[in-house]
Amino acid sequence: MLQSFLRFVLLAFVFHVGSAVAAPRVGEPAPDFTGVDTQGKTHRLADYRGKTVVLEWTNHDCPYVRKHYGAGNMQAQQREAAAQGVIWLSVISSAPGQQGYVSPAEADELTRSRQAAPHAVLLDAEGRIGRAYGAKTTPHLYIIDEAGKLVYLGGIDSITTADPGDIPKATQYVRVALKERAAGQPISAPVTRPYGCSVKY
Repeated sequence: MLQSFLRFVLLAFVFHVGSAVAAPRVGEPAPDFTGVDTQGKTHRLADYRGKTVVLEWTNHDCPYVRKHYGAGNMQAQQREAAAQGVIWLSVISSAPGQQGYVSPAEADELTRSRQAAPHAVLLDAEGRIGRAYGAKTTPHLYIIDEAGKLVYLGGIDSITTADPGDIPKATQYVRVALKERAAGQPISAPVTRPYGCSVKY
């Protein structure tokens, strides 16, 4: 009995350490992934080698997500990114029955009604992409460079409230990071604190 218990503890420890080691880090290769969008098209990170990629975790029922979409902030940054040739992928990792889970048609209607402009919306109901990236909140954002290296992870901005009135006063971390990269400068804040609702795995 004791031997079985010790074996269980050892396996749990190995799993925990392995998970910690697998967590993505700025400056290292971003976790590869394969995801399917609302149109049934498959996207692989490797498909976008040579381009900058933004990953945005989202949940339309989350008040922190509503803050940025309701004010048009997220859509504006999606369009700015597209104008720079950046691939912006919105990711929905809500599991079936959980807050934020949507069908492909519902996700497309959200994109249309909010006038959002991501390159695609990936449906990650099994949470594989979210767990590979350690996505914790909605929103939670990541920037991957042309070589497939993670160069930013964290929040969209610096004021961690659900109040749209705080957007103009906040430092827009993702916008700043993309501008710095476009200017050939290092990202001044490559790791910031994400805030929002928990991802509903």
